[in-house]
Amino acid sequence: MSSNEKVWQGEVLTQTFLKGVRGAIPLANEQIDIMLRLIRASQPEVNWVLDLGCGDGILGTAVLHQHPHAQAVFIDFSPPMLTAAKQRLGNNPNAHTLLLDYGKRGWEEQLLKIKDLRLNRTAANLQSSIFNLFDVIVSGYSIHHQPDARKKEVYTELYNLLKPGGIFINIEHVASADPWLERRFRELFVDKLYAQQQNVANKSWEAVDREFYSRPDKAANILAPVTDQCRWLRTIGYEKVDIYLKIFELAVFGGIKPK
Repeated sequence: MSSNEKVWQGEVLTQTFLKGVRGAIPLANEQIDIMLRLIRASQPEVNWVLDLGCGDGILGTAVLHQHPHAQAVFIDFSPPMLTAAKQRLGNNPNAHTLLLDYGKRGWEEQLLKIKDLRLNRTAANLQSSIFNLFDVIVSGYSIHHQPDARKKEVYTELYNLLKPGGIFINIEHVASADPWLERRFRELFVDKLYAQQQNVANKSWEAVDREFYSRPDKAANILAPVTDQCRWLRTIGYEKVDIYLKIFELAVFGGIKPK
């Protein structure tokens, strides 16, 4: 874990994001709606869900609301984020949380710490208990913190965790094609932040823009073009790969593991 990534393990930044930035994400509701539509269309039955880098668990919780009988695993490497997820999930017996850094190879074996996955701890049975298990894997604004080489590995690891026919959906921060478009995204996001903060703080648009530009987590972003990431998914073997929704640097994309 790099020092840049560790900023997300702090309470202050976590709460700043959850209480401020999260609510200003453009088309946030539409992103989740697209995710749920794709799950409904592709999965006749949902038994197991994985929310990777879950944050406060908003994506996995949305899936559980749609499929209340499913078992859902929420993993994150940030204790404050996982605490927020537990608060959102309440006492839901079908929700399982795990403090885990998927940036490290071999993280999948740690999933066996979930009691309902602990079919057999021996390495010989790891594949039968973990691999080809999940009907749905979702991730929101998390994988972009990994270097590109590790992103590709994670996409392969998720492919192995999906059951045949299972779907992976990534709601993600991606790279702009050029600096001019990057500036347009920044203006849009600052407009949203500025409008949101008018009820709680008397800040100028310029002040909000400066804060956004110099935010402490910015250095932890390792953005890749969404077209490149879709190409990686196809190379791994995913089908139905597409950019399902995109607005500047925010994209919903993914694919389905062939049956």
